Amino acid sequence: MPKKSAQAGATPQGTPPFPDNIKDSAQQIWLAGLGAFTKAQEEGSKVFDALVQEGQALQRKTQAAAEAKLAEATHKISAMASDLEATATGQWDKLETIFEDRVAKALHRLGVPTASALEALAAQVEKLSKEVEKLGTEPAPRAAAKTRSAKPAAKRKSAPKTPSPSGRGRG
Repeated sequence: MPKKSAQAGATPQGTPPFPDNIKDSAQQIWLAGLGAFTKAQEEGSKVFDALVQEGQALQRKTQAAAEAKLAEATHKISAMASDLEATATGQWDKLETIFEDRVAKALHRLGVPTASALEALAAQVEKLSKEVEKLGTEPAPRAAAKTRSAKPAAKRKSAPKTPSPSGRGRG
């Protein structure tokens, strides 16, 4: 703002023309405000569009960062779940082994045969069944000859009866 010298606009009494300075300053402020308003109107939509674009860019960055954090959290939770599952499975396996051992001991105390003992017994029964079938399919005369050739049991000789001191015989 250009200032007027005090002497140029001075009154004969030596006082500056105060109202004119205020009027000029107010006029200039008013014109600057109108200029700013006009400029804001002209470029306001451009500024608004620029702000919208900056907001969209910031939203994309924020969304990408949030998705990255979510993926990281999901990965960590999946890893923790896998670890927990492995631990739980190991604990169940231990519990199952302890249970099986205790049941086997209880069955052993009760005299119940084990599965391997039953399998061996089944194999032996199978073998004996086959041998019995073979014996059943042999010709009959041969089987009869075996029974005839067997020696009859010898008769026991009876001891002679001797009188007992009581006077009676052994009986």
